[in-house]
Amino acid sequence: MSGRPRDRGGHPTGGRSRNRPRPRRAILGNRLRRATPGDHPRPTRLEDHPRRARLGKRPRRATPGGHIRRAVLRIRPRHPARPLAVLLSVLLIGTIVTCSADDQKPVTLRVLAGSELADMAPLLKDLRRETGIRLEMDYRGTVEASNALAPGKYQHDLAWLSSDRYVQLRLAAAGRKVEKPLATPIMRSPVVIGMQPATAKRLRDGSPDRRVSWADVADAAADGSLTFGMADPRHTGSGLAALVGVATAAAGTGGALRPADVSCDRLRGFLAGHTLTENSPALLADGFVRRRADLDALITHESELLTLNRSGRLTQPLEIIYPEDGMMLSDYPLLLLDPARRAVYDRLVEWLKSAPVQKRIMERTLRRPIDPEVPRVPGLRDPIGNALYFPDQQAVVDRLLADYGDPRREKAARVLFLLDFSGSMRGERIGRLRSVFDGLSGADDSRSGKFARFHRGETVTVLRFGGRVLDERSVSYRGPGDPARLRALVAPDDFADRTAIWSSLDETYEKVAAILRRHPGQPLSVVLMTDGRNNAGIGADTFVRRHLARSPEARAVRTYAIRFGEADRGELDRVARATGGRVVDAGTQTLLSAFKEIRGCVH
Repeated sequence: MSGRPRDRGGHPTGGRSRNRPRPRRAILGNRLRRATPGDHPRPTRLEDHPRRARLGKRPRRATPGGHIRRAVLRIRPRHPARPLAVLLSVLLIGTIVTCSADDQKPVTLRVLAGSELADMAPLLKDLRRETGIRLEMDYRGTVEASNALAPGKYQHDLAWLSSDRYVQLRLAAAGRKVEKPLATPIMRSPVVIGMQPATAKRLRDGSPDRRVSWADVADAAADGSLTFGMADPRHTGSGLAALVGVATAAAGTGGALRPADVSCDRLRGFLAGHTLTENSPALLADGFVRRRADLDALITHESELLTLNRSGRLTQPLEIIYPEDGMMLSDYPLLLLDPARRAVYDRLVEWLKSAPVQKRIMERTLRRPIDPEVPRVPGLRDPIGNALYFPDQQAVVDRLLADYGDPRREKAARVLFLLDFSGSMRGERIGRLRSVFDGLSGADDSRSGKFARFHRGETVTVLRFGGRVLDERSVSYRGPGDPARLRALVAPDDFADRTAIWSSLDETYEKVAAILRRHPGQPLSVVLMTDGRNNAGIGADTFVRRHLARSPEARAVRTYAIRFGEADRGELDRVARATGGRVVDAGTQTLLSAFKEIRGCVH
């Protein structure tokens, strides 16, 4: 008994002596308990104990001697855990402080940026001061920048363009599965028209609903009463968006452009008014200010027009026109090119999309905030209107840009109409042909008619034929009196008894070759219209054989044949295809619609 520890009353305490071996510990659930001799099963949870244990008060039980000794179930007291908890708290706080310090560490990101974003420079200084993020901007035209974004060969951390639609097309056209960069829209601005107030009033007065459309602009540009400035779509986002927007309106489908919608160039009349072009929006605005007395309109982003109006550089502000038939909308996405920069990218996006910064962007650049809760400044409170779809096929955009060509190069096209004036065309049929020329000279007030009409700078040659070519007359559209001269080309009432279709077409190609010798590279096409069958001169096979022997330049000029009346569709189709053209059947639509379908098919 003397070896056992006792309490002050001399009773055994149930403790152990200093020299007694430490008993093994047994696992009870997720707690440790001390194993004692003759140990019986104990509750494994504290709440299952006969008396609910409380921290710091251990349950006790009676010993065989009637004394109370401490229960075997031991609960760790509060205080020994405090050093560990304090240590963990210090480590956690230290980690948070370290992360916060890292978040604010100065960092530089290389950004491939659209040239129109140069007006964000003051805000980028705020960004660096408030977040430590410095953006090193490499400014280029949006289309040029998009072309530089080769998948897997990015030279920048981020890209910031007026639109990434062209980039997405290029990625889709790459022919392999490529991960698309993360993109976040930052602000918005539609591509619209700024007009001299007098021009806007004239167009509204001529519209039944007093609303101006792209078709109205194309019509005015075609007749020479409207000239405008627009950035080069081969280099700039605003120019490409304008070109796509006008082409979409011309197609009139209400959806994204398809290859069939751009198989012929419907924009030649519209582009006849394009007399000012530059490779950036800033240079375009400068050019418009210098030439404002000679220009009627400026096509660019809404923000650029509002900024120009605010600058005081104009004698009177331009009126902003939101075309009734829709417009393209730019949303200025920020693209993550280097995934390793994701954390900084997220911080940058969070800052740019915060309400105070969105407000500053709007006030500085006059672009519309992404955040709908940010109150708009005057001039941005009206809804944008109908947004048009961007093409989802690279071939469509490529075709539009190819047809657009070089804006500084002479774009005057020439079309040769080879028209059947045999006896079967007398009466009602010649009346329908003359109505076609009335419509193409500006009388057709439909949307498609405004895009398909004869336009300023175009030369129209009419060759009337019967048993041979009866005569040839040409009109170059230069001024207000020329539409009447164009209508007069089909006014004669002399008709022939025979129909020499293929001899007359062969003679027409002799004239094509002569024109190309005088004007190399001039856009040319031939339109053949007949209502009968060939009964004089050479046959179709002879024509095709002679055609294949012509110079490459002459062979490149296509013939588009319009089948009317009793004409042989099969023969017309075979010859047209031999030249690269095709047949349009006026038996399934009006003659005017057939002519409009092939307007602009000049390649």
